[in-house]
Amino acid sequence: MIDSHAHLTSPELLPDVDAIVQRALDAGVEAMINICTDAASLEAGLALRKRFPAVYNTAATTPHDVAKEGESFFPLVERHAKDLVAIGETGLDYFYAHSPQDVQRAFLSRYFALAKKVGLPLIFHCRDAFHDLFSMSDAEYGGKAVLHCFTGTIEDARGVLDRGWYLSLSGIVTFKKSEALREVAKFVPIEKLLIETDAPYLAPQRYRGSRNEPAYIAETAAVIAAVKGVSAEMLSEQTAQNARQFFALN
Repeated sequence: MIDSHAHLTSPELLPDVDAIVQRALDAGVEAMINICTDAASLEAGLALRKRFPAVYNTAATTPHDVAKEGESFFPLVERHAKDLVAIGETGLDYFYAHSPQDVQRAFLSRYFALAKKVGLPLIFHCRDAFHDLFSMSDAEYGGKAVLHCFTGTIEDARGVLDRGWYLSLSGIVTFKKSEALREVAKFVPIEKLLIETDAPYLAPQRYRGSRNEPAYIAETAAVIAAVKGVSAEMLSEQTAQNARQFFALN
């Protein structure tokens, strides 16, 4: 199994991150993609990678925070691109709109350009903004990408697949009221799926209300496997293979 999206060096996990990573390794998680969203989490992520080769880093300011931190963090992402396996998470979020939409779009364009410049794939966050994400990408990017923590419709998923992107599902797919998302899981070809925890957020149903961590990803894999009518082992291995290919893991 590979956890394709976890905030290991976020303030919620960093105090005991070594134990969290070790629990994941003991649970059969072979690699974790650590999402760095500011200078502190990136510095800690680079140090964590030295202690645990199974941890790989990405970086970008989320659409929530670009108005506040985007300008200061972008040069660091650019400087450390050689140490990253992807640029992200970036994208658009019109549901919460913590940053103005025009600022979100401006930084998304900058991350499109950076990803193309350094030859890395993109990790997208998108909520209530698929039309703009698709149209901007068609005009400005056209490269490799994954929609992380996907919660859209089957039509949104079709737009993702039409562009050759991957789609990543989190513990939300295990929630009792997530029937529509389980239909998306059934619809998406297994060759285009990734799985993630988005730790410390969105713990799967069995651990709901607790702090999430990569060791719990097996719960998400099991639910998706049941929906698709395959074994959990097959689902875990195929999504791990997809992640290795997408992130070019060594």
